[in-house]
Amino acid sequence: MDGLGGALERATADGDVVDGWLQGLAGNQVLPVEILARLLEFDELPMPSFWLKHRTLDAAATELLVASPQIQHRLDVTENATADVDVLARLARDPEPRVRFVYAVMLFEYKRRIPAGVLEILAQDLEPKIRRIVGESEKPPVAVQEPQPVLMAEQRVTHPDPAVRMKAAADPEVPTVLALRLAEDPENDVRLAVSMREELTEEQRTAIPCTVWQHFWSPPPWIARQATDPEAARRIARSAHVGLRRVLAAQPHLTPGVVALLAADEDEWVRRTLAESCEDAPHELLVELYATVQDRYWSGYRNHRNFARPGLARFADDPNPRLRHAALDDPEAGPELVLRLADDPEVGGWAVRDPRLPADELLRRLTLPAHAAAAAGNPALPVAVMHHLLDLARAR
Repeated sequence: MDGLGGALERATADGDVVDGWLQGLAGNQVLPVEILARLLEFDELPMPSFWLKHRTLDAAATELLVASPQIQHRLDVTENATADVDVLARLARDPEPRVRFVYAVMLFEYKRRIPAGVLEILAQDLEPKIRRIVGESEKPPVAVQEPQPVLMAEQRVTHPDPAVRMKAAADPEVPTVLALRLAEDPENDVRLAVSMREELTEEQRTAIPCTVWQHFWSPPPWIARQATDPEAARRIARSAHVGLRRVLAAQPHLTPGVVALLAADEDEWVRRTLAESCEDAPHELLVELYATVQDRYWSGYRNHRNFARPGLARFADDPNPRLRHAALDDPEAGPELVLRLADDPEVGGWAVRDPRLPADELLRRLTLPAHAAAAAGNPALPVAVMHHLLDLARAR
């Protein structure tokens, strides 16, 4: 630490380095609670105020924030989805109405487990809006059951409101002969609903002119039922109706044969839906989409359970920076690959955060303005070094 201590002390002359330490520690997902407590003591931090909402919190960290004298800390912890629900329950009696209100809202927004007695406390709150949240959450859903005789069905398929006709088109209680009258409806969504009825043949479906939007309304439940039958699922996967294939691709589990059919589908959104929704999506498809998708969803494919696989290290020198980043997800890659990518101008930050980075390199990069934040965010950073960084930042 002696030589390192001197280098770190000299580095404090650069404000960007010190700011980087604070930002990196705030994002370090193995941060001990005592380091988190020290971070919270800073009057101003160089990162967005919402950082506490997005880091992982255990029971001890949750307790620290719930007990904080700063209202903003208590507000932030109510919106953290990982916070311990039993510790959070203390906020039902928080002295600040804003905290109690947000706690009540997020209790139902996140569908958290509600500890015993919490609803009773909130239901007696002095603030009417808090009592109202609890009251509305406890109202039983009203079951609306409309009679469905043939006469009523005929009225629905001829109704002037397209929304009524669309529901009729998708309703299995509406006889097929009536629903098919809507195959020539002036509204595309009505025709689309008809085309996705369970009982139709492929010929009947393809005869209905309709556009399948990239995102459309709630999918027909019959596809989820048939998805558990391998033969039925294969028929859907081979359907000419792209809407059926997209809905099938959204099922959480599918057999290998069906997955292979959908992964090779000519429709981009069938393949993307499979990768985004199905836990059985193949590794090769995930890597392909991660490398090529151009909208803001591209990075999510890397979080799929089938993404990280041995062999990704082959992309370490690929011209595509996304694939060079993917090389770091090779579980068999060693420190040499991580060290090589640490100097990559486009993926170096991720490499410096990788716990496989050699310890001496990790410590050295704490002194570099370009890498200080990433190095401080590395989960392998020793706790003693974290304390030293905070000492230097406080003394600056």
